Amino acid sequence: MLTPVTDADGAPFWRYAAQGELRVQACADCGEPRFPPRPCCPHCRSFASEWRLTSGRGRIWSYVVPHPPLLPDYAALAPYNVILVELAEAPRIRMVGNLVSGPGAPIDSVSPDRVRIGARVQVVFDGAGLPQWILERP
Repeated sequence: MLTPVTDADGAPFWRYAAQGELRVQACADCGEPRFPPRPCCPHCRSFASEWRLTSGRGRIWSYVVPHPPLLPDYAALAPYNVILVELAEAPRIRMVGNLVSGPGAPIDSVSPDRVRIGARVQVVFDGAGLPQWILERP
């Protein structure tokens, strides 16, 4: 399976995720949250930043269901879902992940026909600190 590529700007995100926390980078001057992490605020041009803890709640903004042909490790799990989650505290921030049945569950653990745009979700983390999502009301 593919693993995230970590750069200097995104490294804190993955450190917090490994601890079970979903944090987003925010401008320390104007307060605007941003994702993906980057060195400069696109709103006020400040280079000052901080990492804010979120509730980990959001809603499914969009999704796809990949089908073969895929990379070999993923083809065996297809069809599975890939969701785009709009964070509750920062609606302009959207994160990609999978809707799963529980922390660390395989990406095909929720049937694609259960995925609905607008469904409320909560972040969970697999054993490696990768954010995944579960339905708030299964």
